[in-house]
Amino acid sequence: MDRPRRRPGLLIAAAALAPLAVALGAAGSAAPPLRAMRWLAPGADAARILTRQPTECFRPPADPERAYSAELGRAAFRTPLLLGGQAARAGVACETCHRNGRTNSDFDFPGLSGAPGTADVTSSLFSSHRGDGVDNPRPIPDLGGPKRALKVSQDPASPTLETFIHGLVTQEFDGAEPPPSVLKGLADYVRAMDPAACIGKHEEAVSLANDMANARRALRTAIAAAGRGDRAASGLMVTAARSQLGNVAERYAGNGLARDRAALERADDDLRSVLDSLRSKSEVGAVRRLEDWLARSGALEAKLATDTQRSLYDPRAFPHR
Repeated sequence: MDRPRRRPGLLIAAAALAPLAVALGAAGSAAPPLRAMRWLAPGADAARILTRQPTECFRPPADPERAYSAELGRAAFRTPLLLGGQAARAGVACETCHRNGRTNSDFDFPGLSGAPGTADVTSSLFSSHRGDGVDNPRPIPDLGGPKRALKVSQDPASPTLETFIHGLVTQEFDGAEPPPSVLKGLADYVRAMDPAACIGKHEEAVSLANDMANARRALRTAIAAAGRGDRAASGLMVTAARSQLGNVAERYAGNGLARDRAALERADDDLRSVLDSLRSKSEVGAVRRLEDWLARSGALEAKLATDTQRSLYDPRAFPHR
């Protein structure tokens, strides 16, 4: 077993398979309202750190097929379900360490990090395959930084990156075998990260608009996957959208925001029913439900926007630590 560090033990949230239920449940609990507060160093300024994020250096590919593939990967990158196991239960996704596809200099996970911004990728905390019993955290790389600084080739003519990501999901995190299209999509998303895409834009606000836009992007990709008969990928995209709603719900955990949480719960219930349609092989019904959801999502966002100053999108609303 890897040696424990300053804060031993894995801080497990409830099952990430129901991300919105987790966030809604936190509204009345003593736990930190945002899961990400659990993996900040003691005394860290959560209000500053968790209301800002690195700018995503993503340049959508010009080729339509590769652009679709990169969107699959982009959404999968943001859902804990991809990694499964202990990571999913803790609410950890690829984006947890690589915020907006970049790095996370404040990541300080109990039993996994050394200094903030590091992670032990051979820890038995998450992996039954790669745990080596050695405490060896390493700096989290910036996927949007110079390609030459990354250790894995991103040559699209080579399967090296796909092989690396497959091992990361299935061995480093003990996740289930990802759908082939999603594995390819993850590689295409990483390849589409380009430092030139965010020159002069080092960081941006974490916002309701951005989280809702991510949910919509995932659902549009779910529609495209369903149209291709790829139910596995389509289902994962719907789950990715639910993860984004979970992120929103966490921000509305305060007193006086019950109506906002109820609206989010209804929206999540609608997406859960879409997953039922996909499981019953009713792609047409699923697509219609997703199109209806997208048409209604603007009204949901507008409703939530009226309360953003009382939500945790506003640094002034953060509890004192």
